[in-house]
Amino acid sequence: MSGKLRLAGVIGHPILHSKSPRLHGHWLKRYGIDGHYIPMDVAPDDLARTIELLPRLGFAGINVTLPHKEAVMALCDEITPRAKAVGAVNTVIFQEDGSVLGDNTDGYGFMANLYAGAPSWRADMGPAVVLGAGGAARGVVAALLDAGAPHIILSNRTVERATALQSEFGTRVVVSAWDDVGDAIKGANLLVNTTSLGMDGQPALPVSLDHLGSETLVTDIVYAPLKTQLLIDAAARGCAVVDGLGMLLHQAAPGFEAWFGQKPIVDDELRDAVLS
Repeated sequence: MSGKLRLAGVIGHPILHSKSPRLHGHWLKRYGIDGHYIPMDVAPDDLARTIELLPRLGFAGINVTLPHKEAVMALCDEITPRAKAVGAVNTVIFQEDGSVLGDNTDGYGFMANLYAGAPSWRADMGPAVVLGAGGAARGVVAALLDAGAPHIILSNRTVERATALQSEFGTRVVVSAWDDVGDAIKGANLLVNTTSLGMDGQPALPVSLDHLGSETLVTDIVYAPLKTQLLIDAAARGCAVVDGLGMLLHQAAPGFEAWFGQKPIVDDELRDAVLS
């Protein structure tokens, strides 16, 4: 133990569902760090006061989850380029000079998960198809473009939302009608589901995989269940598949390193700890 207690945590409303305390708690124990990672239920009206008080209480930083990811940006003194691109912050660092830095590690976690699960895959090998146009899709699209995807086909049940998102990213993103996405999948380098469809308690993802070839890497950011029907069906067609849990694990690593001074390892032991 270092003898110097270090504090970090996660804020949201609600927060009891978060797996982040178990995740960071595993790393704290693994590396023998004298620290705590604390879940905090913070109502929207209390957000500004919370960001003001936490560094005074000794916190090095926090993760931010729903519904605060966008609102917290206005409370940061500095925003990283990747957080600006996404339009949301999920990691806050209280810096030694008293300033507040806002970052977004979702795209980093998404790409790190793909590279870990499919080491021979690269974003620049062909087009990607992204299902959904919400906050998660925004992070995925930004990360794929930054990684060199030649173009991205974006499809959402409400086409207006997909069009609005496309307008923010430019000509490398094109919109496909939801009813036509089954055809758009043909020859794709990557297929990503960023919607809640297929998640426990949600309707199934109504997308035809008839044109899905075995060369396409398929991933789902949902991790409850760990193997969604999309991943099961894609694997049956010979596709490499990557589940969504790794995105959660990898996106946590930059914050942990910033707060606790230790670069953590994402491995099977961590997966088991979070799933247990």
